[in-house]
Amino acid sequence: MQGKYHCRNRSIRKERVRLMDRSGAENHYMTARKLGQKEYSRSASKGMTGYLPALEGILKNIEIIYEIDLGVVEIPLKKIVGTYTNARSRSFAVNFMPLLTPRTEFASKWTALCEAHLNEGIRDPIKVYEYLNWFYVVEGNKRVSVLKYFDAWSIQGRVMRLVPKKDESDDDISIYYEFLDFYKKTRINTIWFTKRNSFNKLLGYLENFEPDQTLIGYDKYKYFTNSIYLPFRKIYLELGGQELPITTGDAFLEYITIYGMPKEIDEEKVRARLNSLIIELDQMSGNKPVDIQTVPMETGEGLISTLTAFVMPKKTLKVAFVYARDTKTSSWTYAQEMGRIHVSKVFGDLISTSYVDNVPETPEAYETLKRLAREGNDVVFVTSPAFINATLKAAMAFPGTKFLNCSETHSYKHVNTYYGRIYEPRFLAGIAAGAVTKTNLLGYVGTLPVPGVINGINSFALGARMVNPEARVKVVFLNRWDDAREAEAASESLIRQGCDVISHHDTLSDRSVTSEYGVYAAAISEEGLVHEHIAAPVWNWGIFYEKMLHNLIKSSKRSFSPGQKVINFWWGMDSGIVDFFYSRRLVPPETQKLLDFMIKMISNGLYHPFTGPIYSQDGTLMVRKGEVATREQIINMDWFVNIVE
Repeated sequence: MQGKYHCRNRSIRKERVRLMDRSGAENHYMTARKLGQKEYSRSASKGMTGYLPALEGILKNIEIIYEIDLGVVEIPLKKIVGTYTNARSRSFAVNFMPLLTPRTEFASKWTALCEAHLNEGIRDPIKVYEYLNWFYVVEGNKRVSVLKYFDAWSIQGRVMRLVPKKDESDDDISIYYEFLDFYKKTRINTIWFTKRNSFNKLLGYLENFEPDQTLIGYDKYKYFTNSIYLPFRKIYLELGGQELPITTGDAFLEYITIYGMPKEIDEEKVRARLNSLIIELDQMSGNKPVDIQTVPMETGEGLISTLTAFVMPKKTLKVAFVYARDTKTSSWTYAQEMGRIHVSKVFGDLISTSYVDNVPETPEAYETLKRLAREGNDVVFVTSPAFINATLKAAMAFPGTKFLNCSETHSYKHVNTYYGRIYEPRFLAGIAAGAVTKTNLLGYVGTLPVPGVINGINSFALGARMVNPEARVKVVFLNRWDDAREAEAASESLIRQGCDVISHHDTLSDRSVTSEYGVYAAAISEEGLVHEHIAAPVWNWGIFYEKMLHNLIKSSKRSFSPGQKVINFWWGMDSGIVDFFYSRRLVPPETQKLLDFMIKMISNGLYHPFTGPIYSQDGTLMVRKGEVATREQIINMDWFVNIVE
């Protein structure tokens, strides 16, 4: 009798606990519904539906070429973004929180699942489709909703991958195909990027990633995910990374590009670095304006004072220059060194200058920049775009030193960049070449197929076409900088192909080693390559450095920090930083008149070399008639005009 009594009491207690759990689960449903209603209203106010995305609608105009059964996979809940059918989507807000009223069968089932999760956890795998590395639920929507409500990390799911037809014009699909290759090797699906080639870059880092292999059950890709990426993600999001319009993967790739792949996460170090880097990530995401100074600033406090922050006593300005090569082997370094010597003469005791040459274009360049900062240099001019990551790293680590990098394709808060519109005199060189050629075949010896070289080739070709519609430009790339021997071999190759005028991408400096650079009429004799100079674009870096340093000297503020606006410098022929010379003996008189006229037109801003119509090699109209290519089009140019071969 007593046993039956106790048994009955236990049953009563269990029922009471169940009812309490039920009551708690119902309260959770009410809270979840409020979250859903709030998100629905927020989305609707922005003109969006507010409902959960449905895959069947997304795929309406997409060609799926095949399906892959991935089996049961651990799916991060943040990657589950929708359901499969339109009918199911109306039950949830876009954040997967429920929308239906409490007194519905839907609400009862959600509440029951909530109870189950609180008591013993949700273990049954859901069924999903994966499309572009996002997951859409076929069966198990409410399970996902409950787990997202409790901020769970992942859920087991049987996954069917839907692979769309490859489309190079579609960034999302192109990135997805990169992901498929990445996933095949790593089985990592927690990372996503918004830029092409990012998965390939990360894979390159991972292939060289070697943590402690003594760990039991060692799998470096799992170790990377759990011990490197996810801890980084946690710190990044705590610092506000979710407010940026980039993925955590984008941020992580930028981090390791600058600091390298860590073998373990030092939270204090990563947090300190990210505090500065997030400023740059925000800039890179396009959220902040960039002030492109295309003409020299007025001397005085003016523009440069906007780059300064803390007041320091007046003193001799200490300035360092960093070169990737030396003056004996590189005309680029020679031109930069002439700029340093120029300002040393102009300013005398007001500044002290030094230089470091033959600095390797690798991450190790940071050590040189760090040493220069510690030696008390106020300003460091880093003269190669290959040093940009090392420069940014140094600028964030040493805010008391102002670092400037000679490049045209980057915009950072901590680093100001500077470059010259060298394509302007290259356009004029093309006019001279097009006028004197007899074969209508012009040769161009390029260094590397990067935008700064490509836009120079295109500008040269457009200049040639202005005076000679029959002209064609043949290009040979050296795939390296400053190689006089390879340049001569490339020139000879172009001559054998019928080119009678050759242009070299390097620019003329006042020394014999660069005598073959610029634009020259060429032929091959028994003695070898012979040539006569026709024209040459020229760098005058001293003009830029003089104006920049004059303003710094005039300012009483010598310690620098990132300001509210990014300021980059992109001066042209109007400033004198780039110039153009031609032979009055070899260039026909009528062409001389045209060149003199175009020099004035370009210098006064009355004509732009990239004035449309301009067509690419495949016939695509790149710049419309009467329009001018934008700065972004020029500095990111990765296509050739239709007269380049």
